Amino acid sequence: MKSLIAPISSLLGGVALLLLGHGLLNTLLTLRGVAEGYSTGMVGLLMSGYFAGFLIGTWLAPSLIRRIGHIRTFSFYASLAATAVLLHVMIVNPWVWLVLRVIYGVALVTLYMVIESWLNAQVSGEKRGQVFAIYMAVNLGALAVAQQLLGLDSPMEFTLFALATILIGGAMMPITLTRQPQPALPDIPPTDLLQLARIAPLPLMAAGISGFALGGFWGLAPVYASQIGFDASGVGLLMSVTILGGAVLQWPIGLFSDKHERRTVLLWVVALAALLALAVAPLGASPLLLGLMFVWGGLAFSIYSIAVAQMVDHLNPDEILSGSSGLLLANGFGAALGPVIAGALMHLAGPVALPVFFAVSLGVLAFYAFYRPRKVMDLVTEPHGHFTPMLRTSPTVMELMPDAPEEASVAQEPANEQTLDDDVPPAEPRTGT
Repeated sequence: MKSLIAPISSLLGGVALLLLGHGLLNTLLTLRGVAEGYSTGMVGLLMSGYFAGFLIGTWLAPSLIRRIGHIRTFSFYASLAATAVLLHVMIVNPWVWLVLRVIYGVALVTLYMVIESWLNAQVSGEKRGQVFAIYMAVNLGALAVAQQLLGLDSPMEFTLFALATILIGGAMMPITLTRQPQPALPDIPPTDLLQLARIAPLPLMAAGISGFALGGFWGLAPVYASQIGFDASGVGLLMSVTILGGAVLQWPIGLFSDKHERRTVLLWVVALAALLALAVAPLGASPLLLGLMFVWGGLAFSIYSIAVAQMVDHLNPDEILSGSSGLLLANGFGAALGPVIAGALMHLAGPVALPVFFAVSLGVLAFYAFYRPRKVMDLVTEPHGHFTPMLRTSPTVMELMPDAPEEASVAQEPANEQTLDDDVPPAEPRTGT
């Protein structure tokens, strides 16, 4: 393990510091916005601005990285992100914050892309899955620990904003000190959402609704927690517990989905998450609520990972990266829309609207998964695609996925076709669940 981590320790250190600052800032801004009197609709719009910037940055980042290199790009955008953090506390205005959130989203996805493309260049094919797992563990661990920093001071004070700035700026130090050579940025194949919707409609919809629901969680859960009686430390605890649930429970859910029919597993996971959200709705601040949110986090965070694994079941090897980028795009659009809708509902109905929003969103997905016609053609290079616990970051992370083709030549190998519905002849266009 030491020989695996040592060459990428500077990259892992950089992303850990970055996500400590990022995780602290996201919850901090929500709490500060509520304290300043912003409506829940406005808070939701601010969080949507971040996800909109994330999508914009996905298109802008590759050209800059290719032009000035990884280290310069990381330094530039880490400085931009740190500046945006301080401007939030210097200019307390919701419309200024909205612009800053878009800028910050652009910066963050670029920072992700720098680290992930660099990681991909540092590892060989047989170690790719291990590095991917370590990287995702660092991501989730840093986001969970970041929530505990909220108890250090009041959101109305300068301290927490300064700490977030220090952490994000500090991420530059291990990155700029690394002796590892800067890699070339890999090309992500173009995404055809219409084709993906025809081949793998259920994974595409699952990715979109996962982003929709979790976008609402990231943006409005701190507001929800504060309105039902948690103080700042309690808000951080609720966020940490939910994130830890997502980290811990994804593994057993993933192993189960690898051994059983993926569509059925997705249906049960989504349906249980919707029911748990309904169970949470009438509860106030309590240990029971925290326990239910731990389980809900494990289920909800698994949906996107199951969607990616099921998509791999339906694509040729040369289509996997393009398809993964399509799921990422659908997830991003959902995440940009979710906080706006959830915020508007909470503005009208109060905190109970958030768990109801989760339940309805996931209930729609469960309904679709249950009634979707089972006419499917699997095109896989192995007996089954593999579940990999993951977060939505940048398209470059897909290169690290164990199921992604390591070389373009793999794409030329013929795939084994299996028709699960004997009435569908192989000559017809592929359709899937």
